[in-house]
Amino acid sequence: MEGLVIGLDLNDDYSQISCNEKEKSWTVPTVICRRKEKETWLIGEEAYAATLLGEGVIVDKLLKMVRKEGTSTIGGICYTGTDLLKIFLKKLLDCPFKEFHTDQVEQLVITMHGTDAKVTDCLMYCADYLNIPRDRVHVISHTESFAYYVLSQRKELWSNQVGLFELSEDRLCYYEMKVQRGMRRNMVQAEAQNQEEAFDLDILDSPSGSKLADQILCSCGEKLLENKLFSTVFLTGKGFERQDWATGFMKLACNRRRVFVENVLFSKGAAIKARDYMVQGTEFPYVFVCEGRLKAEVALKVMRAGKEIMLAVASYGDNWYESKSSLELILDGQKEIEFLISHLDSRKKRAVSVPLTGFPDRPEKTTRIRMNIGFTDENTMAVVIRDMGFGELFPASDAVIRQEVIL
Repeated sequence: MEGLVIGLDLNDDYSQISCNEKEKSWTVPTVICRRKEKETWLIGEEAYAATLLGEGVIVDKLLKMVRKEGTSTIGGICYTGTDLLKIFLKKLLDCPFKEFHTDQVEQLVITMHGTDAKVTDCLMYCADYLNIPRDRVHVISHTESFAYYVLSQRKELWSNQVGLFELSEDRLCYYEMKVQRGMRRNMVQAEAQNQEEAFDLDILDSPSGSKLADQILCSCGEKLLENKLFSTVFLTGKGFERQDWATGFMKLACNRRRVFVENVLFSKGAAIKARDYMVQGTEFPYVFVCEGRLKAEVALKVMRAGKEIMLAVASYGDNWYESKSSLELILDGQKEIEFLISHLDSRKKRAVSVPLTGFPDRPEKTTRIRMNIGFTDENTMAVVIRDMGFGELFPASDAVIRQEVIL
């Protein structure tokens, strides 16, 4: 049997897995517990049950723990957030492994509300622990998985604007997406806006609380949906598992619009993205402009075969974490490296120079440099330039330049 193609929506309250083309999904609370006596690990509802019986110690908010480099002492052993997340993911992936009788992963795309370098690095360590090659693991934002989910639907569902309301335990978030067709390239623009009006889902347990929640959503809906032409509005999150409490909001949302409820939307979008890694080329020939993707292009002016060319080292729509370049250049008297940065929303190019301070003085064309380029987030480029010398005549020095460039 071929390996699994998995989309994983990872959050601090719950995590969801979808296996593409299998129409099978799992939702598991993101908590972990170690039994006191048997020293076995449990996750999700089993972890809650064991804790209620006094059989173990439960730990939650695993992503928050990773970000804050926190620890938890269980049974006299100190575990880091990364340690616990490794164990949690191993137990979580047992769900599809047991269902489909294989632990081979062909592609795994993890989607989160917000992407950052610390958690993404941690997830790569988790991949090592799970024996999944890193080149088969990718991390994207909820905004991007939303875009992939929508683009996989019938075209009439995304011919105009598409909206999404996510209502979870600690978050009310609104997403909006539109496909823009151009002469040279087609773009998908998507963005997310956290709403200040978020509320605790416990208020839905009483009639008065449900009425208040409906009023809050109606207010947000009127503000966000007015004066725009929508093809479709999607609803997702635990708060929309039932809609009987939101009669006013549902009436507003359904006014001349298609409305769909999909409670595993983000994991399905991630699974669709995972499947796309399996095909030659792509089934989604768009430049994606959303959280987790670069909104600028970075280029260098270089000479190649006697001609001056612009060498792109990062392009619009690249995944910032995966966008890495390494190149070797020979200096022709330059005392600095000049990057040309252009943005999607501007025709102007901005030049940013990185001075080669501390590099040895040599004759022209006798200094070779190695330049590594990566990104610490979608707005910050990290550059490392090393002096490689020039053969035996000019040995390499210890000169190294490290600089961050704000895009």
